[in-house]
Amino acid sequence: MAEDVLLGDLIRAFSKLPGIGAKSAERLAYHVLKISRTEAMELAEAIRKVKDDLKRCEECLNICDKALCSICEDSSRDDFSVLVVEQPKDLRALESSGAYRGRYHVLGATFSPMDERGPEHLSLNLLVDRCRQGKIKEVILALNPDFEGDGTALLVTEALSELQLRVTRLARGLPSGGQIEYMNQSILRDAVDGRSSFHSLEEVDADQN
Repeated sequence: MAEDVLLGDLIRAFSKLPGIGAKSAERLAYHVLKISRTEAMELAEAIRKVKDDLKRCEECLNICDKALCSICEDSSRDDFSVLVVEQPKDLRALESSGAYRGRYHVLGATFSPMDERGPEHLSLNLLVDRCRQGKIKEVILALNPDFEGDGTALLVTEALSELQLRVTRLARGLPSGGQIEYMNQSILRDAVDGRSSFHSLEEVDADQN
């Protein structure tokens, strides 16, 4: 039956979303079927606008609908520090904590050779270019406290090693293996306030020897 095919297509579309299993996809599909046409079209229009109107900020690569995001346009922000995150959702979580009033930079990915993600998959060159302009004095590494996050932090530190910068990382009050986007605001505030210097690979080797 045609209606079964159409409903099946919707269920399959929902099941492709992260964290959505077959049962959840079916519930969502029947929910869309149950709500009014107006509500369904509002959902469809919201999805269309996200895909058509949102882009990456030319300065920090945050998500926005203009050339520069509202944070990069804000003249009251501290121009001397930049907080480096993996994804825009991490930026959003840290910004919501209210602990930081400087600039941001979104890498867009983590360094993971096992998953074939090398330095070219990160916006590392753009970060280095921003730091070479001379205003930035501190780079704060706000990466997830896991294996990939630590590897990415070392990669960023090495890329910035020739510049006269203070490189710090969030305090290790963040639980190991946790995800920044899921941390509550008090944990994130403490992590920003308690940030410490981040050592390059050469410095770690020297300490061990």
